[in-house]
Amino acid sequence: MAVADPADFERDQGISFKDKTLLQLAFVHRSFVNESGSDGATEDNERLEFLGDQVLGYVVSEELYRRYPQYQEGQLTSIRSALVRRETLARHAQTLGLGNYLLLGHGEEESGGRTRTATLCAVFEAVVGAIYLDQGTDAVRNFVLPLMRDELERVEHSALEKDAKSRLQEYVQSNLNVTPRYRMVEASGPDHNKTFVMKVMIADKIYGVGSGHSKQEATQQAAAMALDRLDQYAPEYKPNPPLEERYGLRPKDHDDLPPDDADSAETL
Repeated sequence: MAVADPADFERDQGISFKDKTLLQLAFVHRSFVNESGSDGATEDNERLEFLGDQVLGYVVSEELYRRYPQYQEGQLTSIRSALVRRETLARHAQTLGLGNYLLLGHGEEESGGRTRTATLCAVFEAVVGAIYLDQGTDAVRNFVLPLMRDELERVEHSALEKDAKSRLQEYVQSNLNVTPRYRMVEASGPDHNKTFVMKVMIADKIYGVGSGHSKQEATQQAAAMALDRLDQYAPEYKPNPPLEERYGLRPKDHDDLPPDDADSAETL
């Protein structure tokens, strides 16, 4: 199919790039580079995607922080996870017609890459990265937040009506056919003001760690973190290795924890 001109995107969004090559790069899929050879494109949009992912997370986190001063970290994480999950971003990309601007290799084109969820999510993040480099954070806010307005209103009701632990269990059971397990890592402080640290394990890997003044609160925090991480690494469902290192936890060697039996495993 004929690829749309990035200038049309600028016109439709009311954005005039100072460096047009940034926007053009945002639409270059790696398959196009692979098939171009030495005379064609030499860089794809994956570095911009990486940057855009981080900028998007910051902009959304800041908006949620300001919008919901009454919410705790776990609640904010649950809403952010729903707003920046790949299916949501791919839907925004479809609304904007970003797939029409993609430069794809022949094989990727033939296999439906232009409408693939992961590809659309990636190009959305790459465009965010390009806008950030060329226009700054305010321009990203102006681009992203209006797109998310309806989604935010929907998520703030539905995401909080169903707690993070319940959503994680549904997500994991439907995708991995296993059940998340919760374990208490530690409890510290005086009896009247204890702080609990809980971890959630999926298939013997640590996916989330949370703390709170009750086991229930800590469990919700851990589940919210796990949901966020699962979405980032879907469909491979690989946790980020530094998580274990950060908290000094080991996924398969738990000499520092109670035995893994019905009495010690948390089933909150």
